[in-house]
Amino acid sequence: MQVDADLHIHSRYSKAVSKAMTIPNLAENARFKGLGLVGTGDILNPMWEAELLRYAEKVEEGTYERKGVRFLLTAEVEDDRRVHHVLIFPSIETVREMRERLRPYSQDIDREGRPHLGLSASEIADLANERDVLIGPAHAFTPWTSLYKEYNSLKEAYDGAKIQFLELGLSADSEMADMIKAHHPLTYLSNSDAHSPMPHRLGREFNRFEIKEVTFEEVRKAILRRGGRRIVLNAGLDPRLGKYHLTACSRCYTKYSLSDARAFRWKCPRCGGRIKKGVHDRILELADTNERPKDRPPYLRLAPLAEIIAMVIGKGVETKAVRLIWERFLREFGSEIRVLVDVPLEGLAEVHEEVAKAVWAYRKGKLVVIPGGGGKYGEIKLPEEIRRAGIEELEALEVEVPREEYRPKQTSLMKFLGGAR
Repeated sequence: MQVDADLHIHSRYSKAVSKAMTIPNLAENARFKGLGLVGTGDILNPMWEAELLRYAEKVEEGTYERKGVRFLLTAEVEDDRRVHHVLIFPSIETVREMRERLRPYSQDIDREGRPHLGLSASEIADLANERDVLIGPAHAFTPWTSLYKEYNSLKEAYDGAKIQFLELGLSADSEMADMIKAHHPLTYLSNSDAHSPMPHRLGREFNRFEIKEVTFEEVRKAILRRGGRRIVLNAGLDPRLGKYHLTACSRCYTKYSLSDARAFRWKCPRCGGRIKKGVHDRILELADTNERPKDRPPYLRLAPLAEIIAMVIGKGVETKAVRLIWERFLREFGSEIRVLVDVPLEGLAEVHEEVAKAVWAYRKGKLVVIPGGGGKYGEIKLPEEIRRAGIEELEALEVEVPREEYRPKQTSLMKFLGGAR
């Protein structure tokens, strides 16, 4: 069977996270999105553990369920160099054991969702490996709290300790990550790191697992690529939509070439803000190969439906107007991915013609993407000639879309529609 999973989120116990991030809300919105499996996030927090056990039922070791949506026990921790790591636990007993083992090294493990630890990356990985906890770097390339912000290699960070995966983050995809040869043996995870259950956050990046049943043990086998279990698809944002794709000022968001940023000594000449190195430039610094592993799953680039609707109607993505249109599409067609990828244009137009045209432009690669950087998400825009055209005129249009220096190859959208969602 196939199941779509988002394994890195946060609870209401983490800083800067919506109070609506509760187990019931996560289960409800996961169904709307089409996710069959969600990481709990923040499970080292004892209050969040208690909420999980109150609202979800255990179906197997390390696996819980709420109204048809399965949950795995996951957490994110911060090490002594402010690098973040994702942990996936085999059981609640292991969570409790790890919490006690980490408590002497943390002042906030009982109150914060993402605890700060006075341990190195390698020490955390060693503790995880001793307990069969899966571990890998979170959002590995972002210029804040990531592996490649602090280190130049996996070996330098983990000092020989084993990791089982690497999380790509919103500003990178598997093609970019594969430019570093040391990544080739690793499984890539594409997760949302959601701080809100809204449909443009939860599941904006996900992994499609080929497994026999939705349990921790089956997911573990897939991440380790054992017994025929595997990830068959990574799906997520076009990297250009990520907040840190290009090098830019973190205050005014002016974009700079890497050479200019260095010449300005990483201080923005326009506003005096700090210039943050973009993921694109950081990967080019570290790149050492043009080869790609033959068994690497494809990466499918998606734009959240709510963002497409917001662009069309000119409203904020979290407004009631956007939500109402989003709900109409979901009632009619069942899941967001079906709307974005599978439903014929004519069917979409019966719900909302202007949104249908925008979805068509997305499918055909005709949306204009303004890359993000410096902490500001990228934007999508619909060319005027598409706005003015009728549905029956779209296929005959010749639309020139500006290309960025880095334009990833788009995976065929129709190839991966099969399987459970």
